[in-house]
Amino acid sequence: MANHKSALKRIRSNEKKRVLNRYQHKTTRNAIKALRMIEDKTEAGVKLPVVVSMIDKLAKKNIIHSNKASNLKSKLTKHVAAL
Repeated sequence: MANHKSALKRIRSNEKKRVLNRYQHKTTRNAIKALRMIEDKTEAGVKLPVVVSMIDKLAKKNIIHSNKASNLKSKLTKHVAAL
């Protein structure tokens, strides 16, 4: 167990950040899956910028690597273009 007040605070803040990061990551993954399931090109075209924005936010906060974000955006863009 932590011996310092600052270490206890760090444990609390790390837990809050971990929960928030997991929520944001899971929400983005669900949005990506939903976008891949869409069959209508116009609807997918409307949803694509929203999902890309979510991916960019994860990469900016280092929740996912920037290269992974680029790969996801590229694949999703190709998917929407192929509809």
